[in-house]
Amino acid sequence: MTTKHEPYGLYEKYFKRPLDLLCGLAAVIVFCWLYAIVAILVRIKLGKPVLFAQERPGKDEKIFKLYKFRTMTNARDKNGKLLPDEARLTKFGRLLRATSLDELPEAFNIIKGDMSIVGPRPLLVKYIPWYTEEQRKRHIVRPGLTGFAQAHGRNHVNWDDRFQMDVKYTENITFLGDVKIILDTVIAVLKHEGISSETSATMEDFIDYCKNMGIKPRG
Repeated sequence: MTTKHEPYGLYEKYFKRPLDLLCGLAAVIVFCWLYAIVAILVRIKLGKPVLFAQERPGKDEKIFKLYKFRTMTNARDKNGKLLPDEARLTKFGRLLRATSLDELPEAFNIIKGDMSIVGPRPLLVKYIPWYTEEQRKRHIVRPGLTGFAQAHGRNHVNWDDRFQMDVKYTENITFLGDVKIILDTVIAVLKHEGISSETSATMEDFIDYCKNMGIKPRG
């Protein structure tokens, strides 16, 4: 990426990362019992592996491995191809997603510095060539465990609005703004809002969306 990000203020420049590290460590220590319980239940209900790991683009589009608790089976068709998300997402998996318990392992990504507590959610690597230059600005900051879009619609928000929210966030990162996003996210999770998009059990595929809109990848 060629866009250089200048921190908005003192909070983003000096305090956001230390607070992320402190909160990430505190979450792992305080909720170690919850990690153990969820891990055991995932092992019993979904089998091995307990964790789902997938490469995602981080700050400046540097690739890292994101960790979550598994929510899907490995069911495949007769040709060995994975079945659609709707067929592999179990009732237990839906519960983990509805309560965001599947996101717990991302605390380790926060501790490592791959992610922040608040920031644009890290999406799939394969989406990068399909972004406009404006949309790529979402990668000039660390991705987040939650973000403005997650607090205001989650997977129910269309892609254009999601990216507008992400880019707007990168331009005005404040402590009070982050606190509000966290509180709004908690409310959205408690209300079970935006878990699925209108066309998918999780989130509509961005590449399919681009093709339907007549958008072609860069290069």
